[in-house]
Amino acid sequence: MFTTNPFIDLADVITPMMMQIYVVLMFLLVVGGTVLDMIHKKSAQYFFENAEKAKKNAKREVTSGEKASLAIQTVANEVLTSSEFCNPKRRISHLFLMYGFILFVAATVALVFGYPTESSAGIWPFLWHLGAAMVCFGGYWFWFGIRVDVFSEGKTWYQLDQADIFIVSLLATTTFALLWSIIGGMLLFAIFIVSSTVLFGTVMWSKFAHMFFKPAAAYQKKITKADESRENLPAEFDLTDPEVQAKFPDIPEYMGTNPPNMGLGIKREPANHY
Repeated sequence: MFTTNPFIDLADVITPMMMQIYVVLMFLLVVGGTVLDMIHKKSAQYFFENAEKAKKNAKREVTSGEKASLAIQTVANEVLTSSEFCNPKRRISHLFLMYGFILFVAATVALVFGYPTESSAGIWPFLWHLGAAMVCFGGYWFWFGIRVDVFSEGKTWYQLDQADIFIVSLLATTTFALLWSIIGGMLLFAIFIVSSTVLFGTVMWSKFAHMFFKPAAAYQKKITKADESRENLPAEFDLTDPEVQAKFPDIPEYMGTNPPNMGLGIKREPANHY
């Protein structure tokens, strides 16, 4: 079952060309929605203005080699492993969602464009089902186990906001995709298509566009630390260092020559946010 092309049964109802046109339209909706979101929120404008401001406040020039290294770090940490999530459960859930979604979309494209009328399509049918199952696992874990069990902004499972469009439509898409593949029937397929249309057609109002902007913002933050502009934030000093105390005389005046350890701050407790 899971090694059979799920789209093969549609050949009598929907032509391969129609399926391919739909996939292209969904791609265009994502691109258009992302651009409109950036224009509406002025995120791109803020990003470039902030980058120019950082250049003016830079205390050293970052070499091309350093920039390449920081780009690799960003891809390895913020993109591939989602290291920005301090909550390990939320991080694992996000990784299941992310890699499952990538597998599901890539397999859909491969099946629709490469094997639209072939029952045996290599490993792609298995990856299609695996990706959908991974999204369901990570998504339902987040929705019923993590989203409702946090100290800040905890919500009941049935409480919906505009920001939930992405996760709800994503779960509906993969859930009904699996049900349609296992049970069959045009009703389940119709719900699958409607859900995926909502998913890709509401990029401007969901968190979908945020996924494209976040890596760029993370990379820019690393650049500001490397050029020591630090977004106008103070550097991390050792308050017991005599040179630091000479540079900031108010430290020994108010805190003494041997300032006490101020503790872990917000890190004194495990992360429970999402």
